[in-house]
Amino acid sequence: MSEKTAIAAPPSWMSVLEVRAFNERALMTAALPLLRRLPKGDGHHVIVFPGFTAGDGSTRPLRHLLRDLGYHAHGWRLGQNLGPTHEILGGLGDLLERVHRQAGAPITLIGWSLGGIYARELARAAPHAVRQVITLGSPIQMVENDSSGAEQIWKRLRPLHSPTFTRDVRAAFRPHLEVPATSVYSRTDGVVNWQSSLVRKTATTENIRVVGSHIGLGFNTSVIYAVADRLAQPAGSWRSFRAPLLLRGAYPPADNLDPTRLPGSAA
Repeated sequence: MSEKTAIAAPPSWMSVLEVRAFNERALMTAALPLLRRLPKGDGHHVIVFPGFTAGDGSTRPLRHLLRDLGYHAHGWRLGQNLGPTHEILGGLGDLLERVHRQAGAPITLIGWSLGGIYARELARAAPHAVRQVITLGSPIQMVENDSSGAEQIWKRLRPLHSPTFTRDVRAAFRPHLEVPATSVYSRTDGVVNWQSSLVRKTATTENIRVVGSHIGLGFNTSVIYAVADRLAQPAGSWRSFRAPLLLRGAYPPADNLDPTRLPGSAA
């Protein structure tokens, strides 16, 4: 097999297009009367993890909507996401244990960007406590020498990070998750190269492609519909996402994992 090609950060012109996030947020607000009519599930517990440098404020609109749909949606309450610091990593384990104990059943983890990396690692460590994982623009396939639009900030904060965690999540060979996993991504993501967000296809994994920005993924109405659809599935009956006919245009055909990635990559 040929040597893996490093994944580069998105081009600068695409980063400029991240201003679309303001429009996505405005559209979500305008569409709330319709979004509140999305399918309701069994009301199970959900934790939503923010992206790099963000906090619970960024996920509040999504969590409020999930509560309107009947779910017990939790923020992470760990402040600003500065990366895998020892405080954050310790807090994540405590958070999962606390919510799982409160729920008395497996819970769904939703992670935006770096938050999705945390969600997947929690599911890897404690699959008994996790119902499914949904990631939004998360660079789950990044390995050493890959980069993103947040690379410079990441490097400045790296002294605060756990070297063990960083090494493990950027390893080329990662075991598959034992729980269903959905990766939502956009080919016009201006922060994370979309190829790094793809999961390897299995019977319980999928990639859902949307059109939008990275910073606006948590407000994007197409993302919200897909998330609501995933959450509404009865426990133990996971199936791949299929948009209704009238909404097919909002979901371009999903991509498969880039074959230049090493086998055994995260799924």
